[in-house]
Amino acid sequence: MILKEYGLRVFLAPGFTDMRKSINGLSVLVDDLDLDPFSGNLFVFCNRRQTILKILYWDRNGFCLWHKRLEKDRFDWPRSINDIVEIEPRSLSWLLDGLRLDQPTAHSSLKYSITA
Repeated sequence: MILKEYGLRVFLAPGFTDMRKSINGLSVLVDDLDLDPFSGNLFVFCNRRQTILKILYWDRNGFCLWHKRLEKDRFDWPRSINDIVEIEPRSLSWLLDGLRLDQPTAHSSLKYSITA
């Protein structure tokens, strides 16, 4: 996945976030979690009803805010209300697709090399 290739990390904010917050408010929340909002990492926030996600990240010269609202169903948001959760980039794809974050591991990656 592209995110992993660039060394980007994905953090889920604990608990639920007021979705009236925009870039400024969310970047302050990231700073309050002792993380650097200018790192380029992805910071994911969810509302109480678990129907809206916002993803905040810094892109070279400004913040970007990505927003997804479900019309039906809910996101499988972690139960942790105190600790920030770091997930694998592929787990973010699972979350956005409606899958559980604690998926059992898939087939393990194999690394082959040619021997002479």
